[in-house]
Amino acid sequence: MAAGMLAFLAAIWGGLLRLGWPWPALRAGWVGDHAPLLLAAFLGTLIGVERAAALSLGASPRRAVLYYVAPALTALGGVVLLLGGKGLAGWLFILGGVALVALHGLMVRRERALHTSLMAAGALAFLGAALLWADGRPGPQIVPAWMAFLVLIIAGERLELGRLLRLSRARKAAFLLGSAFVMVGAALAPLGLALGYRLAGLGMLALASWLLAFDLARRTVRASGLTRFIAISLLSGHLWLGVSGVLAMVYAGQVAGLAYDALVHSLFLGFVFSMIFGHAPIIFPALSGRAAAYRPAFYAHLALLHASLLLRIGADTAGWVPGRMYGGLLNAAALLLFLANSLWMMRAGEGG
Repeated sequence: MAAGMLAFLAAIWGGLLRLGWPWPALRAGWVGDHAPLLLAAFLGTLIGVERAAALSLGASPRRAVLYYVAPALTALGGVVLLLGGKGLAGWLFILGGVALVALHGLMVRRERALHTSLMAAGALAFLGAALLWADGRPGPQIVPAWMAFLVLIIAGERLELGRLLRLSRARKAAFLLGSAFVMVGAALAPLGLALGYRLAGLGMLALASWLLAFDLARRTVRASGLTRFIAISLLSGHLWLGVSGVLAMVYAGQVAGLAYDALVHSLFLGFVFSMIFGHAPIIFPALSGRAAAYRPAFYAHLALLHASLLLRIGADTAGWVPGRMYGGLLNAAALLLFLANSLWMMRAGEGG
């Protein structure tokens, strides 16, 4: 997790350099490593640790160690990439992807269900993205696979909780159809960019609509305290998933520029980090083994994320470059504030 966090901070800095802020870089080419540092080295490690922790419950120490091979490989890949070893980092991400697929295969073996199968498909998308990146493919060809990795993993987790609502077969079929569009779009993007993005975008919009209509968060948002904060984070994330889906269909085929920036960051910042913000008060204490205490101050980083992302995407669509730069700077501030609040949460929890 420490290595993953290092990759996270480096990715934030690289993203700011990519926006045009004239600050020093660790090394030449660092700007181009922004995506793999964030998506493979940080998020791949975070999800791998979460899966390993769940699978190792009740397992022998020797077997439990094996479950952590996947996040260890992706974290090491991030460190190697920071040091400039792109070729070796590519192999580490690929091997980490293979191990992540194996972890999800164990999940499917333990419980054969739609949600575990979708999360396994997300792990396969991670492996596909790692293969494309190691092969030197252009970023726009790889992004739909990164999208599928995160969308399917997160959506599968939400579907798992949906069992409490006893979903009908028709609703499960609608969920599966949206997921299928995301998977097919990711698979076709390296062959036909515009078609791949349109199909993936349609799938994301369908899943966003489904989640806004049927997610358990629609009920828990009426609660108070931490439960309500989680629900608001999740529902706002679903909205950003829908926005990203629309942008993917409208700007399909874009390979750079402001429109592409809006498409990518509405998903990876708006959707993914809203979900992380919502789950962090539960996941981080569980992974660290430390107690935690919820504070209303959590709404500060959530509100800053959404406000700064609205500024950034609005500037993207209006062609206002300074607005995009300052929106990105405030995005980074929201992520750093999230880290600070999370550390404060755990220290306050330990203090009783």
